[in-house]
Amino acid sequence: MTTQDEQSTNNKETKEQIIGKRIDAIGWALFFIMIGGIGLAPKESVPEGAWLIGVGLIMLGGNAARYLNGLKVVGFTIVLGLIALGIGLSVMLGLDLPVFPILLILVGLSIILGPLLKDIQS
Repeated sequence: MTTQDEQSTNNKETKEQIIGKRIDAIGWALFFIMIGGIGLAPKESVPEGAWLIGVGLIMLGGNAARYLNGLKVVGFTIVLGLIALGIGLSVMLGLDLPVFPILLILVGLSIILGPLLKDIQS
């Protein structure tokens, strides 16, 4: 059995966890606001790929906020944010990029570079 003091200690969140949850909540809020705004705007006024650019910026902005608050950044969402931003910009600029082969290359690079970057940080 655990004592009441042990339970209250286990239930307390650290300052970092609270900040991380707030950053995540703000990111989700911005996502829903963006999607709602795009849905309300006339179709001809919203460029193709705009939502992907928004998603990419939200993901990268969330990681920037984590970094600035001394929290661990999430590499997966950095990669997804960069991919979304890149695809959105290419669509907006009318470029016909081979997205699937590029994604395969990025996955392969992340498999190779992931362990190397962890070794450097240790």
